[in-house]
Amino acid sequence: LAPMANNVAWVLAVEKLMGIEAPPRAQYIRMMITELARIASHLLATGALAMDVGALTVFLWTLREREKILDIWDILCGARFTNSYTRIGGVANDIQPAALAKVKWFIEQFDENLEECERLLNTNRIFIDRLEGVGVISAEDAIDIGLTGPSLRGSGVEFDLRRITPYLFYNDIDFKVVTYPEGDSLARYFVRIDEARESIKIIKQVLDKMPQGDILLNSPKKVLPKKTEIFTRMEELIQDFMLVNFGINPPKGDIYHAVENPKGELGFYLVSNGKVEGSQWEGLKGELGFYSVNHGEGHPWKCKIRSPSFVNLQSLPQLVKGHMISDVVAIIGSLDPVMGEADK
Repeated sequence: LAPMANNVAWVLAVEKLMGIEAPPRAQYIRMMITELARIASHLLATGALAMDVGALTVFLWTLREREKILDIWDILCGARFTNSYTRIGGVANDIQPAALAKVKWFIEQFDENLEECERLLNTNRIFIDRLEGVGVISAEDAIDIGLTGPSLRGSGVEFDLRRITPYLFYNDIDFKVVTYPEGDSLARYFVRIDEARESIKIIKQVLDKMPQGDILLNSPKKVLPKKTEIFTRMEELIQDFMLVNFGINPPKGDIYHAVENPKGELGFYLVSNGKVEGSQWEGLKGELGFYSVNHGEGHPWKCKIRSPSFVNLQSLPQLVKGHMISDVVAIIGSLDPVMGEADK
């Protein structure tokens, strides 16, 4: 439920395969939308978990805050949820003044509204009793299963791809990798709440450091031109026609790229035009990665998606052992899976 973040993950994988890099301003914009998507995802996860154990009010409040982020998407790219804003080589368009103003307003008022939700949940004895000590998994078992994201950090493992293998400009950003050692459903809830606050800190730094400049790489054989130029310039019209109809000609090879998605490691393994003999990859726990192999004909051949929900759900048999049937709902909610993603 973080399409903007998924978009960014995909284009980063394709750009790695093609050996290109988006302009700095585009990368900072990608960081901003990724962190907003993380907040939106954690809000929905928190609200849904609260509703699962009987706290309906918080669900409505988190939806209210999430709607503000969807309004930003609407201004930014014209779509609230099924959006396609990122492009290979950059982003579709620069940040409009209205979108920028909306982002600044959102980050200024968010903490106070998040605290309201916390007050309702953290002082609710029923909510605490339904989660505390329920669905416990140790750090060792979480690593063995391959948990990533809040589900792994809720067991005390300080693993975050933004810190371990920095991409975009995360290595220039100061943020805390949130962990809780208890390993239960309550710890996973606390991780998401604190991560939402860290995302606000990241967005503030991104806005302060964001440079001026192009938002799309100028590479006619690899990058689609801006829509505004297609309608007014013949070269860009031809460029768009060739790329859309005949596709991109990536170099022969295979890559794996993973990002820290709101739910965990999202990875893409891409193969360009065929099988690469002897190609091996051993993934980091919890990534979302893409692996691609190139056979040599100049067209993408294979894409394998490593989705966090699919892997995180593998822990369910261990988490539910010894608990009541009614606890299963809370345990699944604490993992925050999306079944469409798990089904792939």
